[in-house]
Amino acid sequence: MADKAWYKDWFNSPFYHKLYFDRDDQEASAFIKKLIGHLKPSPGSRMLDVACGKGRHSKTLASMGFQVTGIDISFDSILQAKQYESEKLDFYVHDMRLPFWGNYYNYAFNFFTSFGYFKTRREHDDAIRTIAKSLKPGGKLVIDYLNVHYSEDHLVHNESKQLDETLYEIHRWDDETHFYKKITVHDPILEAPMEFTEKVAKFNLGDFTDMLSFQGLQVQEVFGDYQLGSYDIRKTPRLILIATKGTDIKEDKEKRLYSDGRTTDALT
Repeated sequence: MADKAWYKDWFNSPFYHKLYFDRDDQEASAFIKKLIGHLKPSPGSRMLDVACGKGRHSKTLASMGFQVTGIDISFDSILQAKQYESEKLDFYVHDMRLPFWGNYYNYAFNFFTSFGYFKTRREHDDAIRTIAKSLKPGGKLVIDYLNVHYSEDHLVHNESKQLDETLYEIHRWDDETHFYKKITVHDPILEAPMEFTEKVAKFNLGDFTDMLSFQGLQVQEVFGDYQLGSYDIRKTPRLILIATKGTDIKEDKEKRLYSDGRTTDALT
C-alpha cells in the first residue's frame, strides 16, 4: 500500500476526515484569522487553497471577503466542498502537479502537511511550479508543514483513538527519507477492518528553500506553530513558510541542481 498512490483512496474515505478534521474546525479557523492578521491582504485579494480537502480553510477565507479558489485531487472532497460555493468561492478537482491558472492569484496556501506525498522529488518540484506560476509577481505562498526534526524526536509509535463507534489503531515509523503511518480502521459498518498507510517525505527548511527558490519564490518568514511563534529546529511542531514570488522566474531545466550539488533525486 505504501508504494501506491495511497492518498487517492485514503483522502476519499470518510474515516480520513473523521480522524483529522471533524474536531479541528475551530483551531483551523483561529489559525487562518491569525495568519490573515499577519499577512494583511488587500480587500478582495485572490487566493488559491492548494489541496483544500472539503474546503474548511477556503470557507473561512471567503467569509473574510477574499476571492478564493480551492483545488484538491479528491473527487469526493470537492463534491462536498461545492455545496459552499458562492460568488467568492469556487472548488475544482485538480492534481497540484499539473498546470492551473497562471499569474492570477495574490496568495496561495498549502495547509496541514498537504504536501510530501509523491514518489519523486521531480513530482514535488512540479507541484511547487504549479503554485508559483499561479501567483502574480509579488504574490505570496504559505506552506504549513510538519517540522521533521521535532517529529523525529516526538514520534509516537503506537496509538489508539476511539471516535464515536470508530476505532483507529495507529502505528508510526520512519526511515532516512520518510515518515510512515499505518492506520487500521475498525467500525461496525465495515465487514472487515480497513488499512491505510500514509507516507510523507522528510522535507526540512533547506529542502523547501531549494524547491521554492528554483521556481522563483524567496522565503521571507518562518514560523514554528499555529500561533506564529518563532521556528525552532527541535522545539516547535510546525514548519510554516511564507515565500514571495519575484519577477525574474527561471525556466525549467532538464536536470535539477540542488544546493548541495546533487543532480539526482533523493526520493527515487
